[in-house]
Amino acid sequence: MLQVKYRATLPATLISALLLCALIIQTQQQQNDAAAAAIPAATPAATAAKAQRIREPNVMVNKASVETRNAVRRLARSVFHVRWNPNEKFIVESRESPAINSSKLAPHPRLKVSKNTKLTLSPKLYLCHDKYAEQCHNKTASFRRRIVQTFERSMSEALNESNHYYVDYKPVFGDSFEEQYYPSTCLVMEAGVRVLRRTDKPFNKLPFGRLFPRQKLFRNVKNIKTCAIVSSAGSLAGSKLGRFIDTHDIVMRFNHAPTRGHEVDVGSKTTIRVVNSQVVTKPEFDFAHAPIFRNVTIAAWDPGRYNGTLEDWLTSADYDLFTNYEIYRRRYPKSRAFLIDPHSVWRLWQSLQMFAGNRSIRRNPPSSGFIGLALLLPHCPQVDFVEYVPSTRLNGRCHYYSKEMNSACTFGSWHPLAAEKLMALDMNVADDMSVFQFGILRIRRPDKLLCGFNFFGY
Repeated sequence: MLQVKYRATLPATLISALLLCALIIQTQQQQNDAAAAAIPAATPAATAAKAQRIREPNVMVNKASVETRNAVRRLARSVFHVRWNPNEKFIVESRESPAINSSKLAPHPRLKVSKNTKLTLSPKLYLCHDKYAEQCHNKTASFRRRIVQTFERSMSEALNESNHYYVDYKPVFGDSFEEQYYPSTCLVMEAGVRVLRRTDKPFNKLPFGRLFPRQKLFRNVKNIKTCAIVSSAGSLAGSKLGRFIDTHDIVMRFNHAPTRGHEVDVGSKTTIRVVNSQVVTKPEFDFAHAPIFRNVTIAAWDPGRYNGTLEDWLTSADYDLFTNYEIYRRRYPKSRAFLIDPHSVWRLWQSLQMFAGNRSIRRNPPSSGFIGLALLLPHCPQVDFVEYVPSTRLNGRCHYYSKEMNSACTFGSWHPLAAEKLMALDMNVADDMSVFQFGILRIRRPDKLLCGFNFFGY
């Protein structure tokens, strides 16, 4: 009840009128809050259903039952449960520009071309928007089953025979109870994906080490509340998620994925780019000069050998990213460009293999997307991963900025993508509607009390 301060000399009728007005204002505000749109682009069916619930007269709601239902929904809820004002103007300035001919470059530098380039399912059959309708719920559940089955099948397919990185992994605990039920988010956190520092050996004694920035990868960590990881998936085309993406404190993108011309779907805000060593090395990406790699934090990675030392990595990297990295840092000495520790990349691979259990995953490093998640999760309480696990917008395109068609971009043929996405689903706290209809998977940073059993012995 709103309190109204008044003097004792005021007439009783005036006092009653003031209290009545206050009560009416409070009631109206509560009704407005209850009717606020939960999804940015509400469909006519969802709007009509919501309006019908508001108009129902004389509905007696049991408070205990409401609290019980809320407790059940708390584990998996829509990522759009926020107050959304469609009239509010939200503009984010971005100084980045696409790399030269970026949309015509190879869709994924490390992608092994799949023999099966076409999708084996029709996502449009499962498309729906009214999350309150039983038919929509059934469609979403069916699509989820199809996607999970496809990932499972991809994991069980014949793995690449070559072991280019000399991976020699031996499980620490086998099929122990602890390993099977240890939270996936803790496995990702304890992999400890990190950037190299000037004090790391052997860089502390090499002139090259002085090129590393003195600052930390993420600044003002206490002010970070929400983060968005924007995949480069072709299903982002037409998604109209740009405004949702730009509302996050940190927005992570990958390689040379442009924003200009795609702002409505992917937003315009970029905080950090995770780039692989081929993008840094190959001349067509023009890493040292392309505007898209300036005025933004860069985290570049190359896997090196599984058990190789950093000294070995300097002389036998998968791709020589060091030359262009040095050119970039000398050209832009105030830039924030970091190199990711290759040992931590392979620790993340170990986390994936541990999650997969008895099933062997591809003996190749994780994708940039999964590496980015591991970089971000320790610093961000809540991470929204956009179109990483495919939604019903799945169209077979590799990237939203190219017309290349290849299902391997989604389900994997070189990176252990299937294992990554199954693990991401295991970490997800959003409801199926958010993930498989709207394309947003939500991962929360685990509580320190849940983690701490160090499987890797670091």
